[in-house]
Amino acid sequence: MNVLITGGGSGLGEAITRMLAMDTKNTIYFTFSNSVQNAKKIELDCTNSKAIKCDFKKEAEVTALVNEIDTLGIDILINNAYNDNSKHTYFHKIDKEEFSADFMHNIIPTVRIAQSAINHFRRKKSGKIITILTSGLTNVPPLGWSCYTANKAYLGSLVKSWANENIKFNITSNAVSPAFMQTNLTSEVDHRIIEQMIDKHPLKKLLTIEEVAETVLFLSKASSQINGVDILINHGINIK
Repeated sequence: MNVLITGGGSGLGEAITRMLAMDTKNTIYFTFSNSVQNAKKIELDCTNSKAIKCDFKKEAEVTALVNEIDTLGIDILINNAYNDNSKHTYFHKIDKEEFSADFMHNIIPTVRIAQSAINHFRRKKSGKIITILTSGLTNVPPLGWSCYTANKAYLGSLVKSWANENIKFNITSNAVSPAFMQTNLTSEVDHRIIEQMIDKHPLKKLLTIEEVAETVLFLSKASSQINGVDILINHGINIK
């Protein structure tokens, strides 16, 4: 399989890249924005992987990737990249320009890449789309993350539309919604808050990026009967 992972050069994306690259029959294309050295290291460690420079803030780089999708011949698109530039503060304290910038630098590039991938998948009559969301859409949204949560909600709606519109072409669209993980995205969270989260966690440990990557791996191999599903990874906090 040929797989394209956006934001696959660090954090959760890197864990997904490395896990899918363990199957040497796969060719893994992963995008990165700034982590050049880490991208090179991944390529060295995973010889069936190829790094593609694509900063979602740079329209020319996004356009180049969109135009290359047919050439890459991808079978799976994993929407993982996210540029978090908003202030982590209360909604009423965030400038409207920040909401607009976050949308333009995250949602629009993802939409453009997905459109190109879907057109490619429709021509070959097969394909999978896997999108990383957040458990904050199901659980209580975290304080100070309204921009992030709103954007993930927008993607969550698109996940369902893609699933409904394209299944007749044997194209599936599913999502994974992980709980809090320690990544670059959450690096500014106070260590005392993290300690409290661990203490309250029934397993006494936070979710790891490798555990989420395993779920993505499952969806990458899943039957086309699994479509429009959002797999919530939050230690069963929502059991009713």
